[in-house]
Amino acid sequence: MNATPTLRTSRLLLGAFDPADAPDLQRLAGAREIADTTVAIPHPYELDHALAWIGHQRRESVRGRATNFAVRLLPGSPLIGCAGLRDIDPEHLQAELGFWIGHEWWGHGYAREAAAAVVRFGFEQLGMNRICAHHMVRNPAAGRVLAHVGMQREGLLRERVRKWGVYEDVVLYAILREDRT
Repeated sequence: MNATPTLRTSRLLLGAFDPADAPDLQRLAGAREIADTTVAIPHPYELDHALAWIGHQRRESVRGRATNFAVRLLPGSPLIGCAGLRDIDPEHLQAELGFWIGHEWWGHGYAREAAAAVVRFGFEQLGMNRICAHHMVRNPAAGRVLAHVGMQREGLLRERVRKWGVYEDVVLYAILREDRT
């Protein structure tokens, strides 16, 4: 895949990140509420982090290893979050779903809507057979999003990650192509 496609839902537009998104990305991803329950987002999150991440995602997209979408409410509106697939494995046709929505937009179903669009994209456009996702036990809202998009809980990974010096239990979810209705 050479370019991030555009996905539309009833309320959201998911498309490519642009370097101009870096200030919004820094502000949103840098919020402690977001960084706290994501493994890869440092805190504080500097503008250089955002610019480097956008460049890295573009390279990973060209390599076919990841597709991350900037989530917006309308075309041209500011960034409200991110959703995408990483660790895309063309041999085994599997990938990992990840998502976050800026805390000022929590409680409106945007994470569910964005995650569902990305899962659909993974199966319909990329031909995936399996899409998995993980969430920290102390973030049950993420688990509700995963269940909403049809994923099934597969297990608990005890002390799987370390966030800010504390080992965290992580729940593993997945959906198979055959699970979709």
